[in-house]
Amino acid sequence: MTQEEEIKTAQKILSDFLSLQQMRCTAERDKIVECIYTYNGHFTPDTIYELMKKSFRVSRGTVYNTFEVLVKCNLIVQHHFLNNRVEYEKTTANATHHHRICTKCGEVVEFSDLKIKRAIKNRTFTTFDVDYQTVYLYGICKKCKRKYGLK
Repeated sequence: MTQEEEIKTAQKILSDFLSLQQMRCTAERDKIVECIYTYNGHFTPDTIYELMKKSFRVSRGTVYNTFEVLVKCNLIVQHHFLNNRVEYEKTTANATHHHRICTKCGEVVEFSDLKIKRAIKNRTFTTFDVDYQTVYLYGICKKCKRKYGLK
């Protein structure tokens, strides 16, 4: 799927969700989705606000409120990292990945592991359907091990 198709699909999902919730579809919400789906990596509402304000008039409050809606309709996922740092990322088809987080410097590295993915996928729950999965591994990165003389 091209980036443009991905954006259109996300906007359609949002539009359908808003209709079901009897909420209005707005140009601002569509533009926020477009900005998110063209951004690579983790982001915060402030990241998206700063990017958008250069070319589109939108309030910080609208961005924050739209993030709440986007989480509810599974277009973005919220991550809680060290020191209460909250970041988001877009959800895309087959984009399951996990995170290694250094407890010294806070660096977050994404990785994929088919064994973990398969183990979770093959796990059946009688009263629960898995939409998305992520695993957080906390430890010390190589750089910090060298810096602090750890083995």
